[in-house]
Amino acid sequence: MRKQSVIMIGQIIELIESHLDENMDLHTIAGALNYSKYYLHRMFTAAAGIPLHEYAVRRRLTEAARTLVFSDMRVLEAAVRYGYETQQSFAAAFRDMYKITPGECRNRRTFYPLQYRLSLCSMSEDTGMHQEKVRYAVQEDINGWMKVVRSAVDGYPCLEEKDYICRLRDYIAKGCGIVLEKNGGIAGVMAFSVPAARVRKFHAYRMAPLGLYETIHIEYLAVLPQYRKAGLYKLLVDHLAGELFPGYEISITTYRENDRADTGYRKELERLGFAGKELLTEFGYPTQRFCLAKGDCK
Repeated sequence: MRKQSVIMIGQIIELIESHLDENMDLHTIAGALNYSKYYLHRMFTAAAGIPLHEYAVRRRLTEAARTLVFSDMRVLEAAVRYGYETQQSFAAAFRDMYKITPGECRNRRTFYPLQYRLSLCSMSEDTGMHQEKVRYAVQEDINGWMKVVRSAVDGYPCLEEKDYICRLRDYIAKGCGIVLEKNGGIAGVMAFSVPAARVRKFHAYRMAPLGLYETIHIEYLAVLPQYRKAGLYKLLVDHLAGELFPGYEISITTYRENDRADTGYRKELERLGFAGKELLTEFGYPTQRFCLAKGDCK
């Protein structure tokens, strides 16, 4: 990413963070920074993976949820603090994203982020060399893995980091985690499960006869936002389905159709060849199972 673009994104982020009490739309931000709306939209979306206004809304609601969980502020006060004119409009926006009301969020006392503040340190310079390598993850990769997870938290609606890291260590220990390196850093991650508890080492999976195990399930799949349209999802899925488990059924869960919180993950899976299956509820959140079509998933 060019230095000028990084500077501009930094200005946008600072403006949004200092005005979380306002409805900062593209027109307002472009006017404040004296940039073209079209250029600002294109540049920010390429870096963040989502449009600027969507990012701003998700940041406001994330901080509102944090306030409700970790303070005694009333719902109406939280609505006003984070730029909503009425408690009703705040509750509607909150429910669209979190699938629960602000009051329920307060009662549960469990905080989940919709969008962390965009981190410029994760936006590495693209040298144009396109050096990409998929390999098994090791425990030393966890910090780099979590940077990707935090950057792509919009695709993981119920992230609880401590629990996630514990499970991640287990996936890596079992050989069920792979990372995609690009230009010297981790740009993509995938954790998967093989429901055959008696098989403890990853190399044994490949040696087993086809059909002995059930569906290979992708537990987590993410790439850095600036690479979402660079084909990295396909590299990870192709490695799993083509190199590690050719012919096996591959499944994953994602947002249900028309979920307001989905920033494009469902469409990305469809582009990769996944097809929608049954509706599910995971961690209290409505989802849908998808299967890779060529896997003939049942």
